[in-house]
Amino acid sequence: MPDLQTIVEDIHQALLPRLGEGAVADYIPQLAKINPKQLGIAVATTGGELHLAGDAATPFSIQSISKVFMLTLALGKVGEGIWKRVGREPSGSPFNSIVQLERENGIPRNPFINAGAIAVTDTVLAGHQPREAIGELLRFVRYLADDDTVSIDDAVARSETQTGFRNFALANFMRSFGNIDHPVEHVLGVYFHQCALSMTCAQLARAGLFLAARGANPLTGHTVVSAKRARRINALMLMCGHYDGSGEFAYRVGLPGKSGVGGGILCVAPGVASVAVWSPGLNKVGNSLLGSEALEMLAARTGWSVFDM
Repeated sequence: MPDLQTIVEDIHQALLPRLGEGAVADYIPQLAKINPKQLGIAVATTGGELHLAGDAATPFSIQSISKVFMLTLALGKVGEGIWKRVGREPSGSPFNSIVQLERENGIPRNPFINAGAIAVTDTVLAGHQPREAIGELLRFVRYLADDDTVSIDDAVARSETQTGFRNFALANFMRSFGNIDHPVEHVLGVYFHQCALSMTCAQLARAGLFLAARGANPLTGHTVVSAKRARRINALMLMCGHYDGSGEFAYRVGLPGKSGVGGGILCVAPGVASVAVWSPGLNKVGNSLLGSEALEMLAARTGWSVFDM
């Protein structure tokens, strides 16, 4: 097999003629301004290698990928108690659907759809002011990435706050069922800022390494979560990480992953590597079109699919 650097460069080169395919998330005005003709790939191995191609050093809004990090914090605070408020099953519905939430009495199907992530954020907010909870998440992600330049894009956070009417509806609906404890504006203030985390593919790949290495950062030896918890987070990413496109992603790529409408995808090859891709154009279910194809090509070239291991 060719070396990883050659593989990621080959994939980038193969997709170059297709840059710009898909549609940017124009319902968030700040994201509508992004140049869609970009593609970054970063592979961080558990052995300490970092392989980059394309726009891997360009910061982008990670959006729902942040839900993985917030879930990790919530599990650290309340452990398995989080599952009293959020389910662990695929939704089969759009990420911002309210219909399923009503039918299931305010308990979101999983922590990666918007309603579930909002409930998780409410858990992390306990005992904090919103600014403190945002700071806790930012410190955690900087620690994981080993990079203090990771930041929050305030313009994106403002843009989401001004247009996030459906998220306000979801949060208020859950509060009516007693599944949101804090004022909705506080919870969503934290939620919109977490989604506005700005990272490069290189930073994001490094931040996900603990999920590829049984819960520990292989570069420092520091334990982030237990091996059992890392395995369970990966399981949720495989089943639920791409909204109602999760089955298709598992079928084509075969790796745990979490997408964001900013065009990023974090993927985990257990025991081997953490991978981040970014291309702003989205497919019809809100996942990066070229990013998904890049990961399918990577899994095929490397044999990293969990169904091959």
